[in-house]
Amino acid sequence: MSAPEPVDTIVMDVDGTLVDSNYQHALAWYRAFRRYGVTEPVWQIHRAVGMGGDQLVAHVAGDEVERQHGHALRDAWTEEFDPMLPEVAPLPGAHELLQAVKDAGLTLVLASSGQQQHIDAFLDLVDGRDLADGWTSSDDADASKPAPDLLQVALEKVGGRRGLMVGDSIWDARAAANAGMPCVAILTGGFSEQELREAGAREVYHSLDDLRAAIASGELTGGGEPSPR
Repeated sequence: MSAPEPVDTIVMDVDGTLVDSNYQHALAWYRAFRRYGVTEPVWQIHRAVGMGGDQLVAHVAGDEVERQHGHALRDAWTEEFDPMLPEVAPLPGAHELLQAVKDAGLTLVLASSGQQQHIDAFLDLVDGRDLADGWTSSDDADASKPAPDLLQVALEKVGGRRGLMVGDSIWDARAAANAGMPCVAILTGGFSEQELREAGAREVYHSLDDLRAAIASGELTGGGEPSPR
């Protein structure tokens, strides 16, 4: 049996992976739901962060809320999240991680289902415009994570042959599995190591610096299977 083709492209999540935004997302959704008389615990909303808004409403509040208020809720979420945008900061080591990907000779594509104006702001936060070979937005796929569409589009955008997904949520890991793509995760999104592994992450790192060291060593890209740590 031949060895798997080496990874040539890192498909990198943005929210919760490069920038510390997951809790702002959860609070914005909480406030948006409250506008329409729906109160869901913030901790439960947080566990859905990483999904796109096209799937999150029904997942959190049910199909009937999606039917009645889905589009309005997504608009309300934008109105609630935008004022919090200045509060979002890059996670420690974000720029250095992106630089390590490029130094390793890999293609880098950011796979975000966020809105373009938010992606633009986050690219500036991590000083990533000159490092990323491409990026996606909510306009690029019909269905967001955990559907595989966004990851497939991201890989196609940069002409990648074999991608490795890097994310922070169970939805990233499940999307990668659905796309037939290996995945590693970081404990920056509030999900536990066990949850991330059960969702399909092959390795879980405690920080961006730990992941950067693994990329620099080549342990993640030779055949898609991380070496034991």
